[in-house]
Amino acid sequence: MPKESELNPSESPTALFGFELRRHRKEKGWSQLRLARAVPYSVGTISMIETAKRSPSEDFARHCDEVLEAEGALMRLWPMVSRATAPPWFRPWLDIEATAESLRTWEPLIVPGLLQTENYARAMLRGEPGVDSEEVEEHLTARMERQSILRRPKPPMLWVVIDEGVLHRPIGSPAVMAEQLTHLLQLGEEAPRITIQVLPLKAYSTTGLLGGFVIAQAQGSPDTAYVEAASNAQVTDWTEAVRTLGFRFEGIRSEALSQRESLELIKETIERWTN
Repeated sequence: MPKESELNPSESPTALFGFELRRHRKEKGWSQLRLARAVPYSVGTISMIETAKRSPSEDFARHCDEVLEAEGALMRLWPMVSRATAPPWFRPWLDIEATAESLRTWEPLIVPGLLQTENYARAMLRGEPGVDSEEVEEHLTARMERQSILRRPKPPMLWVVIDEGVLHRPIGSPAVMAEQLTHLLQLGEEAPRITIQVLPLKAYSTTGLLGGFVIAQAQGSPDTAYVEAASNAQVTDWTEAVRTLGFRFEGIRSEALSQRESLELIKETIERWTN
């Protein structure tokens, strides 16, 4: 393990978090083992976070803040860390997504990030050329933490339309797909502010096949869109562009199955992945 002097807190938000975590732990007179006994994380995880080899999750920051009596210091650092793990072009969208009152999402290829299971997301991230296991886990943490907006007391209204091909495209393994589709089914049945619809292949629709997008609405702010691309996806609040995407979303949704029919189709497809 690196010496404490080797960790420079000015290098990155992750390094600053690790530095502060270690400082608060030592002020309390605890070893890493003692901290591991007080929080649901291993000594290895604590060591990697203290040496900036892994980014902390929001739950990790909260647990450590409470048991080390840091008075919110670690939780105040966590948003900086969370954004630092995302690509620079994606960071503006994180703030927009976090404050949105409604989100309208179209996705022709994969399950949208806000609805992905951990195993599905990990399989997706592993597909990036040249990425190592540490980078995968770092990006995975950031992706999973984005989903915290759906656990708020009043989460955003979320309208999701996915192409039927998403249900059949193998990602990870049959078990990963079955778990992911079961998660979609549960959200569609149990989350009153989430609507999931499937655009069936028999609709012969070509609208939106060139890429997914999300439209965010928040009171007092202009509608903003996130448009997917092979790299450096675009975030825009240009009125005409967002308006055009709004028309496109409504056109796609008009061809989609109802939520009830969509959930029935998802349920049938789960059986395919489990047999």
